[in-house]
Amino acid sequence: MIKSRPEFDKITSYDEFNKYYWYRDELSQICKSLELEYKATKQELNYIIEQYYKGNLIKKLSIKNVKKQAETITLETPLLECGFSFNTKFREYFSILTGVSPFKFTADMATAWRKVKRENDSNFTIKDMLEIYYGKSNYAKYDNSVCQWNQFLKDFCADKNSSNYSNKLKVASILWKKIRDSKNKKIYSNNLLIEYADNIKEYFK
Repeated sequence: MIKSRPEFDKITSYDEFNKYYWYRDELSQICKSLELEYKATKQELNYIIEQYYKGNLIKKLSIKNVKKQAETITLETPLLECGFSFNTKFREYFSILTGVSPFKFTADMATAWRKVKRENDSNFTIKDMLEIYYGKSNYAKYDNSVCQWNQFLKDFCADKNSSNYSNKLKVASILWKKIRDSKNKKIYSNNLLIEYADNIKEYFK
């Protein structure tokens, strides 16, 4: 759960600051109160505040600073502009955002990322990906039907009754084809061993 946002003067690090959403006007007021450059874009203001926590007080924004701030990742940063990937860097970043450690990217997030790349969606941001994680967005959903067979096989092998058969994979395959072509749910049940006993009896030990 995302905590309610504290006052700026109660925040002790940029990582903590970056957990929360800030409007540009708020960032500008913060910078102004710190006697830092405050007439800048939202990304630039984020960079100025990041540098503030590092002990670098930017009174006036230079061209060099502007170029460097593009490296700063915020909730508003488009995925296609920040070198996004499912690596340690972004796993740690999402761990900070969600408070979940260790953080694991979900199948829906992977599906969304593929869609972003496929459609070259430059408007899809870190915040949008966070919405996917919390299940608040229907931007892209993982089709779990492709995993039904794998789950079926896993559940079959976990059933102690499966040890009564000489070729587990073959038996599971026979049972899977039976329910795959039926109107029944595509899940394993040990009742299938009884229902289709004649089809798998040659593999019974």
